[in-house]
Parts: sequence; structure tokens; C-alpha cells
Amino acid sequence: MEPSQAESVLFSWSFEPIPAVGSILAAWLYFLGWKKLTRLLPERFPSWRMLSFFSGLFVTYVAIASPLDAFASWLLSVHMVQHLLLTMVAAPLLLLGAPFLPLLSGLPRGFAREGLAPFLNDPTLKKIGSTLVHPLFAGPLFMVSNVLWHLPVFYETALGSSAWHEVEHACFLATALLFWWPVVQPWPSRPASPRWAMVPYLLLVDIQNTALSGFFNFSERVLYPTYAVAPRITALSALEDQSAAGGIMWVPGSIVFLLPAAFIAIKCLSPKLHRPSAVPPLRHRPAPFSPSVPFDLFDVPLIGRLLRWRYFRVSMQVLLFALAIVIVIDGFFGPQVAAMNLAGVLPWTHWRGFTVIALLVVGNFFCMACPFTFARNLVRRIFPPSRHWPVALRSKWIAVVLLVLFFWAYESFDLWNTPYWTASLILFYFLAASVVDGIFRGASFCKYVCPIGQFHFVSSLVSPLEVRFKNADVCASCRTHDCLKGNETQPGCELHLFQPSKSGNMDCTFCLDCVKACPSDNIGLLAVSPGSDILLQRPRSSVGEYTRRPDLAALVLVFTFAAFVNAAGMVLPVLKWVEKGHGFLGFSTGGILDGSLFIFAVFLLPTALAVACGWIGAKLSRIAVPWLHISCGFSFALVPLGFSMWVAHFLYHFFTGFLTPWPVLQRFSKDWGVSDSSPLWNIPVPTFAWFPGFQVLLLNAGCLFTLWLLWKKSNAQSSSRPWLLFLPWATLALALYLFGIWIVLQPMEMRGTLLH
Repeated sequence: MEPSQAESVLFSWSFEPIPAVGSILAAWLYFLGWKKLTRLLPERFPSWRMLSFFSGLFVTYVAIASPLDAFASWLLSVHMVQHLLLTMVAAPLLLLGAPFLPLLSGLPRGFAREGLAPFLNDPTLKKIGSTLVHPLFAGPLFMVSNVLWHLPVFYETALGSSAWHEVEHACFLATALLFWWPVVQPWPSRPASPRWAMVPYLLLVDIQNTALSGFFNFSERVLYPTYAVAPRITALSALEDQSAAGGIMWVPGSIVFLLPAAFIAIKCLSPKLHRPSAVPPLRHRPAPFSPSVPFDLFDVPLIGRLLRWRYFRVSMQVLLFALAIVIVIDGFFGPQVAAMNLAGVLPWTHWRGFTVIALLVVGNFFCMACPFTFARNLVRRIFPPSRHWPVALRSKWIAVVLLVLFFWAYESFDLWNTPYWTASLILFYFLAASVVDGIFRGASFCKYVCPIGQFHFVSSLVSPLEVRFKNADVCASCRTHDCLKGNETQPGCELHLFQPSKSGNMDCTFCLDCVKACPSDNIGLLAVSPGSDILLQRPRSSVGEYTRRPDLAALVLVFTFAAFVNAAGMVLPVLKWVEKGHGFLGFSTGGILDGSLFIFAVFLLPTALAVACGWIGAKLSRIAVPWLHISCGFSFALVPLGFSMWVAHFLYHFFTGFLTPWPVLQRFSKDWGVSDSSPLWNIPVPTFAWFPGFQVLLLNAGCLFTLWLLWKKSNAQSSSRPWLLFLPWATLALALYLFGIWIVLQPMEMRGTLLH
């Protein structure tokens, strides 16, 4: 910065009497009233309330009287910081000071009693005040004010007139105080709505904030003429400054709305927990986290009948098997251009999109319809398996290694962009499933080897449906255990998941064999609280206890971190940084360097962070639980955040490439003589201006869910110091969340279209 600019910054403070004197007077009155109230109500007015109110006054003064105000007419990003200070920092800080009684008590007693009391006690004015701070009024008013003042006509008016600029700031601060009032609930006010209602209240305003910030971030023209002609006092152009302003509104704004929403959700959903000394007997233990009469998908007309149909699974497998064969044929013999080949479009864009939607809405339905197990079953008719899977390999470590290698190969060799390699990968999958399960009994490939299956197992931990028993007493009285062993007409569970002691969707392929084998019709696809299995601290059939399974924890960490690394590898800034890194180090291509960085990012780094969080949390909270058990158990709480990133990423490609199969199918039909119509390659690629906001909403939900699970687990482990156990894991989750927000705000490489 030039000396003249530095002097401008130093001497551009405004010392107008009204803001300065008003702040000092408010602080003095509050201090006088606070001193009186601390003697009468010390528990209501601790020192931090006074510090909060003073901080709110200071932030308000900085926003309207500091160099921020002077430079706001030159830089939109500075003006945005000014607005955020007023609406998202100053307002909640002022209300956290519970200012009503301290300010009233600080006034001369006679003036307060004779001058203000009649107005404060007036029923009509009380009703007006209650209406102003009601969430149904304060929330919309805050959003309307925020949108109106950012419309070019009103914004330019405020920039061109100091009086209107002051009105704008007054509107921002006043509506922010009303908006934050029901969230903070400053004592002695009473809530006008249930406490849980503040979570959707905050998230709704976050959506509006996201949409408005996206308007700045993605606009291709300067919205406000004043900034187009203003002197450039930084290296940013007017359009870059506008994008920076959008980013400032987007990321800090989401954080400010997300944190109180998470805190309120935690408080509402976390009553005092008392850990039982032992797990009650099965006969008296209800299904965890399930209502007394849970929803069963089998009870839904038509759908339930279809699921119970003997040939339903085989029909789905045959359909996907035939589709896989067509994809393989086109991958080998069709054009080696991803967007023109079925192997470049369907597996990487549409199959992944459909699977995450199914996982989010229902559960692990892909494994139910898996074409690879269909081929395996055909092989088993010729070569029946005779061996058991080796005891030394009965863990997820092989699957973890294969999953890391798959993600690495996907990035390093551009599998999505090479139909030949995609077809080869599918054939290799068929061969591996047939060989492994042609030698070993059970579903060894699904349980210990298949990386796709492990991805779905972990994702389905937050699915709303689970294959489980309906009545524990019926299971307790059963002597045949057909669900596990099978019977004359129906095989049992190949994964060795015994229903009475099974919990969650880990290792469950949704094959429904146990449902059809149960003679008492006591197993169904029941509704459960998503993620509830993550909170259970007991062994599960064939899976064990999560805290004692480092291999499962590693699988979860790879799943979570790969979601962010995989998405980051497709955004333009990261691609440019990687290219610069190659040039700096003298590498013409990524090769070993990129592979090493990728393995570090998806395996070594998350392992180190999980170990550190577990060790720090155990030391701070001083609990008598090994830090390794903490690291393993708490890692599972990251699943919702990782899954939200996968959903946001895959659905982006799914929606932008939704129409691409049509011309590819036309081309395939013409190549094989089925049709003579020419492909319509000029189908426009759809654009969704709202989708970044939707992605942010998904990440918000995933982060909130993860924070809630972390808090519940912290409370269950440490009743005296849960925050100290929660803090390192919450820091890790928030860091990943912010990285995800940054990713979805960047331009992403198109895949599955001719414009990739």
C-alpha cells in the first residue's frame, strides 16, 4: 500500500458526535444498570454479558465510523464486510448482553418510572413489540430488507446520498436485532415459538443469504455502476471485487447461521444422558431408535408386494447385467470420446447420481440389484464354493486399499474420460466377484473386497430404512434362526448378520433373503432415525463394536476425505495449482507426485487427524477410555458430512449431464443398425443457477448432522466435560465443511457432456 493510501486508512475515521456519544452513553447506562442487577440477579448478569454488549457497541461503531465506511463507496467487498458486521456480528452481540433491564436500570429512577413505565406497560405497545420479534414477522422482514437494499436502484441511492446511506445502515441493524431476538431470546423475554423452530428459521434465512450471494458471485457484469467507475485502490477489478463480495456474504454468512442452528439442535436433541451399566436382555430391549409401530416399506401397497415377489431381485439384476454388457461393448468398440460413449456417460454420471439418491431416500438398493453378484451366482452353479474366507483377512483392510487405489486411478488416469478403461474395469469387477465367491463360501467379495459395496455400506449408515426385526420377543422365542441359516426354500443371510443382534446397514446388501426366510414375518424394511446406529455403543452381529474396528474407521475416513478431495480435483483453481506445481518441480505429468499427494490426502492425513482428535479429546476430557477407541468411534460421526459432499458433487454432474444419454443411445443404435436416425449432439446443457445454493444447503445439513452426532457421542462418553471431547472433532468437521463450501463456489469441470 502506498504511503498516501496508508494515511487515508489511518485518518479516515469518522468522529461524528451522534454515533460516538450514543455509544458512550449506551455503554455507561448499561454499566450502571448491570452493577445494580449483579447484586440482585448475579446468575442472570455475569460479566460476559457486559463484555458482549460492549463488544456489540464497538463492532457497530467500527462498521459505521471506521475506514470501512470511507472505502465502502470504492469497494463492494468492503461494503459487504460493513453490512455483515452490522447484521451478523453486532446485533447478536448486543442481544447476548440482555440489554433491556440493564439499560432501564441505568436510567434515573424517576425518569424510568414516570416517563417510560406507562409506555412499556401499555397492552397495545406490548402486542406490537411481540409481533415485531415474532419469527414469522422478524425473519421475512430481515430477508426483505436484505434483498431490497442490495437491488441496484436502492443500493445506488444509498451510495449517492449520505442520508440514505445512514438509513440503509439503520435498517440493517434494526431488522437484524429483530431477527436475532427469537434466536438469542434475551432475558426476560419469552419465546413465541418452540425452541426447535429456530433451526429451520436460521436455515431458511441461510438459503436466502446463499441465493443473494450467488447473485454477486456468478454475475458476469458489474451490478452497481458506481463501482465500475470508482478508482481501483486494489489489484482487484470491479467484477473480481464483486465476486469477492459474494464470497464474503456466502461463507461467513453460512457459518454465522449454521453455528447457532447446530447449537440449538444439540440442546434440543440432547437431554441429560445416563449410560446404562449393561445392555438389557434381548427379550426386554426394544428396537433402538425405532417407534413402537415403525413404518415398514413392505406395508406400502404395490411396493411391498413387488419387493416380496420371488423374482424381484433377479429381475433387477438381469436388467443391470444386460445394461452392463451393453456399456462394455460400447466401451470397447464405440468412439473413445467419453461424452459420445455409453461407458463415459452412464457409469460416471447417471449411475452414481441414481445411487446417491437411492441411498439418501431409501438405502442400499444398488447392492440389492448388483449385476456382479448375478454373474457370480451363475458361476457358482458350475463351480460351487468349498472354502471359507481366511480368518486373517476378515477385516476391511483389503477393501480400504482397493478403495484408495480406485480413487487414485480415477484421478490419475481419468477413468471417466476413457471408455476403454471403464469397460475394462467393469469386466474386471465381474471376474473378481466370480473368482472370489466361486472359491469362498458366503458373500466374501461383498463383505471384504468390493470397494463399491463398501462405499454404499458407509453411505447407508445415514439412510432412513434398515432391514431389521419388528418384535424382539418373536426373535427371542425363535429356535430355527432361518434368517441366518435359511431353510428348504430360501437361503439365509450370506453376510452372517443375525437379526436379533444386528444393528444398522453396515455390511447389509438389502438382498432381503432374511425377510423371505423368516417364518414369522418378523423382518421388514423399517424406518429408523438416520445415523442412529452410529450412536450405539455395543457389538453388532458380524461387525462388532465400532470403537474396536480400526479398519472400519479407516474406511469411513477414506470415504469422507475422498469426497472433498475428489470434488476439489475437478474445480479450476485446484487444477491450476496442480499444473503450477508440476511446472515448479519439473514434472511434465503428475505421475508419482500426484499419486503420493492423493494417498496422503485421502488416507494418511485423515488417519493422523483422527488420531490427534481422539488423543486430544481423551486428554482434555480426562475420560478412562483409550484414545484409539475414541478415534475409531468418533470417526463414524463424520459420515453425514462426507455423504453430503458426495451427494452435492454427484448430483451436480447428474443434473448437468441428465440429457446426455439420449444422443449417445441414438449413436449406439445407429452404429449397430437398430436405427438410422442421426444423434442430436446439439442438445443444450442445462444450467441451474440455484444449484450452488442447493449444494450449500446439503453441506449445511451434513455438517449439522455430524456436529449433532459428535455432541451426542461426547455426552455419552463424558457427562462432566463433553465440550472438551467435542471440541477437536467439531473443529475438524467445520474445517471440512468450509473446504466444501469453497469447492462448490468454484467453477467445476464438466463431465459426461461434450463440454467437459
